[in-house]
Amino acid sequence: MTRILDQYTDLLDRLDRLDWLVPTLARLSFLAVLFFYFWNSAMLKIDGSIFSPSSGAFGQIFPQAAEAVLWDVTQMNFFQRIVILAGTIAEFVLPLLIVFGLLTRLAAAGMIGFIIVQTLVDVTGHGVALGGLFDSAQGLIDQRVMWILLFVVLVFKGAGPLSVDALFRKPSRD
Repeated sequence: MTRILDQYTDLLDRLDRLDWLVPTLARLSFLAVLFFYFWNSAMLKIDGSIFSPSSGAFGQIFPQAAEAVLWDVTQMNFFQRIVILAGTIAEFVLPLLIVFGLLTRLAAAGMIGFIIVQTLVDVTGHGVALGGLFDSAQGLIDQRVMWILLFVVLVFKGAGPLSVDALFRKPSRD
């Protein structure tokens, strides 16, 4: 029995030495699963340039206001334009930072905030049902909690050794 326990603890020690793999796989998973979702969503928000919001952006972020003016972007007020511009820039920049592993913890925290705001807009503006955790049905909240968990890993673990962040890290003195 002692031999089995020794083998088990030896295996755990080896796995602990692979700790660098967790943030690296989190970034690769983001690239494979969510990067193009956010990139395509950002592309829908621009009309020629990032400073020219589309009616799609107006409708995605302020659905009731867009509907009230029949999707006419010239009717957007200053606040709405600033929110759309900031959201669009974030939707382009934050995913790129995560993929390259540059300012990863900050970018991941920004993505968590972005997903929370996105979810609030989906629920309050678009009437999407949240669903509930632990109810055996895959709802919006279940999906977004998984997304946030991926970013929480990056906030706590950083980008890993295969990143731009790693290039700027000071070597540790052991």
